Amino acid sequence: MTTASLRATLIGATAILMWSTLALFTALSGTIPPFQLTAMAFTIAFFIGLALWLRTGNGILSNLKLPGRVWILGIGGLFGYHFFYFMALRNAPAVEASLIAYLWPLLIVVFSALLPGERLRWFHVAGALLGFVGAILLVTRGQGLSFEPQYLVGYIAALVCALTWSSYSVLSRFVGSIPTNSVGGFCGATAILATLAHLMFEQPVWPAGIEWLAVAALGLGPVGAAFFTWDYGVKRGNIKVLGALSYGAPLLSTLLLITFGLAQASWSVVLACIFIVGGAILASLEFLATA
Repeated sequence: MTTASLRATLIGATAILMWSTLALFTALSGTIPPFQLTAMAFTIAFFIGLALWLRTGNGILSNLKLPGRVWILGIGGLFGYHFFYFMALRNAPAVEASLIAYLWPLLIVVFSALLPGERLRWFHVAGALLGFVGAILLVTRGQGLSFEPQYLVGYIAALVCALTWSSYSVLSRFVGSIPTNSVGGFCGATAILATLAHLMFEQPVWPAGIEWLAVAALGLGPVGAAFFTWDYGVKRGNIKVLGALSYGAPLLSTLLLITFGLAQASWSVVLACIFIVGGAILASLEFLATA
């Protein structure tokens, strides 16, 4: 692994750290409906992109002049993932829907084999599978699963959600020449589409007090800067390692919730930690050997 690839992988991994705060900040944001919260957070994320555009001095319009396929990929990835995830939660139990949606790190590892110059080794797949087992323990709390036919629409939406984000992440390699600053445009478009979805499906609930800070934190971190660093990482770093490391997000998220008294520690969390950390180390053997 080259120094540039190592650096890009580490930058991409910061997105995983930021995503681990998503559940905490969402819980602190109160009862804001999901599409409204998405619209608010992505509006803040758009201003991150706007600041980057102004810093480069290339002008706003020049950063929006992207090929149609790039717009489809970017908007489809960011808005598509959130849309299908929320639709899954509306039409299926949260445990099963979340677990299906969390197939995306494993799918990234598998799909990366289709990229030019990439080679999928046994330890990449084994590490991702161990991470998925850890995710099962976290999501189910060791209580098992119950897939029921009446929730099929929700299950399908969750699977499309996983396919959407994994495909977006892998296909980003084919538009590697497009600068990461372009993510700002995708965030702006996602904010607009989320607003439309909010008007169609939800009633507005405005935050109060500390909830405003939670919304701002979401837009600056897990629903903001994280998408910029992730874009840089998957385009220039080791995408298989990033896919396996992504299972660290639900683990760190759970640990944060426990720390702030919003969740309880249990044996399933301990086992999940072992599986996810072990899987990440296994999938990252090449990365660790050259770091």
